[in-house]
Amino acid sequence: MSNRAAWLKRPKTQLEVDDAPRAVAGPGEIVIKNVFVAINPVDWKVQAYGPPSHHYPSILGQDIAGEVVEVGSGVTRVRLGDRVIAHGIGRATQIDKYSAFQLYSVAFEIAVSPIPDSLPYEQAVVLPLAISTAASGLHQKQFLALPYPTTEAKPSGRTILIWGGSSSVGTAAIQLAVASGLEVVSTASTRNFALVKALGAKHVLDYAEEAVVDDIVALLRGSDFVGGFDAISTSETLNASADIVHRLGGGKLAKVLPGEPESSYYDVELGQVSASNIFLKEKIVGEAVWGKYVPAALASGKLLAKPDPLILSGGLPRVQEALDTLKAGVSATKVVVEL
Repeated sequence: MSNRAAWLKRPKTQLEVDDAPRAVAGPGEIVIKNVFVAINPVDWKVQAYGPPSHHYPSILGQDIAGEVVEVGSGVTRVRLGDRVIAHGIGRATQIDKYSAFQLYSVAFEIAVSPIPDSLPYEQAVVLPLAISTAASGLHQKQFLALPYPTTEAKPSGRTILIWGGSSSVGTAAIQLAVASGLEVVSTASTRNFALVKALGAKHVLDYAEEAVVDDIVALLRGSDFVGGFDAISTSETLNASADIVHRLGGGKLAKVLPGEPESSYYDVELGQVSASNIFLKEKIVGEAVWGKYVPAALASGKLLAKPDPLILSGGLPRVQEALDTLKAGVSATKVVVEL
C-alpha cells in the first residue's frame, strides 16, 4: 500500500503532495484507506500561523472516513472491510501516521466507529473531531461531567446552554447532551433554527438579537442548570456565555479556544477542552462515547451526521483549496475532500 500525503513542509507555506511512509497498524490500531477527509479550523490555523510547538514536515487533518484495510493485534470492534469514521490524533501526538490528509491513515481503535451502509462517507466524515471535542467538554470530570450518552436516554429535567448550535462542534454537543438526558437551550442564526431544532435543542435563539442573553437567562432561570458549552469561543461569545452562567448562579463553562471573557466572574469556572484527551488521558470517556454510543446511535439513526458537507473532489491536490475555503468562511456546512 504505497502512500501519499498533503504535506506542510515548512511554517506558513502551501501544502505539497508527496510520498508518505507506508501505514502499518500496531497493537490496538487499524489502517484506514481514506475515502473522504474533512477540514477543521485548526488545520488552516496551524498552516497560517505556524505555532512554535508544531513539527515540520507534517501532515494535518483529524476527520477520516474510509475502509479498514489492516487490523492490529488486540482489535475487536472492527474488521477488515468495515466502513468507518475515525478521529486522527496526529496533531495531539505529533505523529504523522495518525493524521488525515493522506491516502492511508493509522487510527487508535478507541477513536474509530463503524458506520452503517446507509450513511455515505461524505456525510459521516463531518463527525469525528466534533464528537470528540463535544465529549471532552460535556463528559470529562474537570468540565461538565454529564452522564454518558445512550440511545435510550430519559429526560432528567436538567438544562444546559450550548452556544453556537449550528457549528460542527455545536451540532455534536447538542446531540450528546440530549442523549445524556439534558434539555438544551442553544443559539444560531435564524436560517439555521430548523437544523438546531432537528438535532434536539428545546429552544433556539438568534445570537444576533440584542436581548439574547436576557432571553436565555429568562428561559433557564429556575431550572436545574448544569452549565454552559461555548462551541464558538470568541471573545464576544464568551462574554455572553459567561454572563449567562453567572446570572444563573455560576458554574462551569467549557470552551473550545483560548481566550477569556472581558468581565471576570468569580463564580464561573472556565475550562478549555482538548478533544484527544478522551483517548490519551480520560479513556473511559472515549470508550463510553466512541466505543458504545456512537456505533449504536449511528446504526439506529439517532446520531445525525451534521452539518452537511461541502464536497471538493479531486484527491489530495484539493486539500489546500479546502483549507482556503474554510478559512474564507462557511456557515452550517463542513468542507470535505474526496480522495
